[in-house]
Amino acid sequence: MTLDWSPALDRSDLLAEPVRRALELMAGSGVDVTRIEVAEIDPDQADTAVLVESMSWDLRDMANCIVISGSRAGEERVCAALVLGHTRADVNTVIRKRLDVRKCSFMSMEDAVARTGMEYGGITPLGLPQDWPVLVDSRVLEREEIVIGSGLRRSKLRLPGVMAADLPSVEVVEALARETTG
Repeated sequence: MTLDWSPALDRSDLLAEPVRRALELMAGSGVDVTRIEVAEIDPDQADTAVLVESMSWDLRDMANCIVISGSRAGEERVCAALVLGHTRADVNTVIRKRLDVRKCSFMSMEDAVARTGMEYGGITPLGLPQDWPVLVDSRVLEREEIVIGSGLRRSKLRLPGVMAADLPSVEVVEALARETTG
């Protein structure tokens, strides 16, 4: 099975509203967003492992976006992290230090959905609140192409890995994630 990829802004029906707005802003600032494509998928296959298996894709070409929060002196600190599918974000060391908090954890599903305007399983670094830094593992930039969420469970975005550095609020971080075993 193959997917029908189109320039993302040509199929705004397959984008969550914050993602569409972010792409339009990027296009307006001169970024070539035609290199960001979207394809419709079965929403039951939105989970990375399921999609990889059904499409026979390489897990290293999938990039997962997670939302992490912590607090310091009563002030909440939030960030997103983009890591390759075969890795796991180093939440307890690298991300905790970047947020400058004693303890941090994955944001609850309900909170993440409400605050991003995206569907769980489709959260993506595009269109997140502007004050959230987006930490991108440096290995993401090395991939020829990556597949990420579109903000909806029923579609995915595809873009050159190096283009992840051009997304809004991005900070590229060495060793943000660790390879999973097995």
